[in-house]
Amino acid sequence: MEKFDYSKAIAELERLAALAEDPDTGLDKLDENIKRSQELIEQCREYLRTARTKVEQLGK
Repeated sequence: MEKFDYSKAIAELERLAALAEDPDTGLDKLDENIKRSQELIEQCREYLRTARTKVEQLGK
């Protein structure tokens, strides 16, 4: 399994958002992009939760 890269995930989310705004993006592709966006958002949230926990533990 590849190590999660937050910066790459954000870049992909930005690319997917641009595709969602493009009127040439078909509904099938839009549905696929939404699902991928949801996966990325959850991965980013988990990454940030883990980072916050580490920072809080360092402050103790």
